[in-house]
Amino acid sequence: MDIATVIGIVLGFLVVVSAIVSGGGWQAFLHIPSILVTIGGMLCSTLIHFSLSQFLGIFAIVKKTFITKVPSPSELIQQMVNYAAINRRDGALALEQEMHRIDDAFMIKGLQMLVDGQEPTQIRDLMDLEIQYLQERHSTGKKILEFMGASAPAFGMIGTLIGLVQMLRNLSSPDAIGSGMAVALLTTFYGAFVANLIFIPLAGKLGMYSRAETMAMEMITEGVCSIARGENPTNVREKMQAFVSHGRREDIKATV
Repeated sequence: MDIATVIGIVLGFLVVVSAIVSGGGWQAFLHIPSILVTIGGMLCSTLIHFSLSQFLGIFAIVKKTFITKVPSPSELIQQMVNYAAINRRDGALALEQEMHRIDDAFMIKGLQMLVDGQEPTQIRDLMDLEIQYLQERHSTGKKILEFMGASAPAFGMIGTLIGLVQMLRNLSSPDAIGSGMAVALLTTFYGAFVANLIFIPLAGKLGMYSRAETMAMEMITEGVCSIARGENPTNVREKMQAFVSHGRREDIKATV
């Protein structure tokens, strides 16, 4: 679990709630019609903009921003160096025993194609296709969160306009103007709050995880294809280290 995401959201809520409570009159910030206009309008516009299956997938998208396990470059490089050594020493069939200890479906798929004797070009084509569609799925998820982050403040403003119209209809009662203005501004508050604390940051986090996962999959693809070509462990290590910055290569140098 990404503890930074949890801490950020919890602390964000605490900061805003503590500011509201310390100012007194926190009950004024609870207004069900304003919440319905802002959140309901945002969800409806998202349903219109995306397909039903994409909309229902929002829960899996949000879950991915909290729970994502991306293997580290050093771990991947060492794994591929080990598999290259096994392949050189015992042959590709010996890698079948290693596959039972792997929990990465993408790596298992690549090693299975290697064991089945497929050509490196075929392996790369299939694994690149897998990466391409992963990027498209992540891109759609990121677009949904970004759209929700943009539409929440917009519907907050719509709610404010509704409140202002209702308030201006009752100018004959000066006492009601202040409370009416406060209620009108609540929808803008709700929209800005959920957009900037939840949807926009989660979209950014999903994009960051997508880039990290894509790089890990590209490293696996390069490693498997190098092993399929019969390259020695040292060459496999040097090729995979091309994905890492020069400053970090010595820190994560795999042992052959």
